[in-house]
Amino acid sequence: MIQVNHLQKDFRIHQSRPGLGGAFRDLFSREYKTVKAVDDLSFTVEEGEMFALIGENGAGKSTTIKMLTGILTPSDGEIVINGFVPFKQREEYVRSIGVVFGQRSQLWWDLSPLESFRLLKSVYKVDEAEGEKWLERLIEELEITPFVSQPVRKLSLGQRMRCEVAASLIHKPRLLFLDEPTVGLDVLVKQKIREFLRNLNETENMTILLTTHDMSDIEALCKRVLVMDKGKLIFDGLLNDLKEKWGNGTEVSFQMKKRTSTAALRQALGEMPCEIEQINDFTLNVKVARSQEMLPFVLSTVMSSFEVSDVKIEETSTEDIVRNIYSSDQEVASHA
Repeated sequence: MIQVNHLQKDFRIHQSRPGLGGAFRDLFSREYKTVKAVDDLSFTVEEGEMFALIGENGAGKSTTIKMLTGILTPSDGEIVINGFVPFKQREEYVRSIGVVFGQRSQLWWDLSPLESFRLLKSVYKVDEAEGEKWLERLIEELEITPFVSQPVRKLSLGQRMRCEVAASLIHKPRLLFLDEPTVGLDVLVKQKIREFLRNLNETENMTILLTTHDMSDIEALCKRVLVMDKGKLIFDGLLNDLKEKWGNGTEVSFQMKKRTSTAALRQALGEMPCEIEQINDFTLNVKVARSQEMLPFVLSTVMSSFEVSDVKIEETSTEDIVRNIYSSDQEVASHA
């Protein structure tokens, strides 16, 4: 569905010289510097994948999205999406994609969403019978029936965002771009949008690209994650592998029925590489690397060796992992 090879985007930025004399010189001769917003980016995406593109502000992800949607022309490299080169075949290409920008609206402010949907059907030349059937499904699954006939200006943010998602899908695109789709929404609305997107991906095999700062969106929807930093792709893989690579491991808290020392717990676990922390006479924490073998071994060994009244398992959250990635440039460079 998406083929990106050695993609690059450079911007020439005017450098202002200091002082009044500098400002005067700038009138006649300007100094520029070239900034690489996207630097040698390559990845492929299969049809039907749901994946996330993440990075801190200035990492290059917005520029990448603008090139993928055909808004910007690359300085170098190649993009082919669904058989189209976005910036060369823009008119045909946009008929095959849907785009939701969390901060921009594609609905007419004084019209109802329903009227906007019908206008969009005309714009995209959607077949009347099939389009009406598809629209009914969108309205039902996004649960927008109670307010679909009210003017957009009277809708809440959550109601409007559900209508924005429906509007981006009117022409039944094969690829959907979601840029911060749940920003500012409450938990229930987020949940409804996530459930709808999961169902859409399963039933229509729609490819979905998500960019967000809300890590819970990624955990709920995406198996694959691409991480950008300073215009470069520093990670491309499964969310589980991201946790394995940059996570702080898993912490298991054991509440014992009898007083237990770290020495006794260490003896039971033997040479297992893990950190043991004594919280009090009855509570001990065991920190292990996140792996399929180690956690079950620790749990089964401790449960069979001691009388345990309670167990709590805490994994590093995706938010903590992203914070770890960007905590030091040196660390990022060593993993690139």
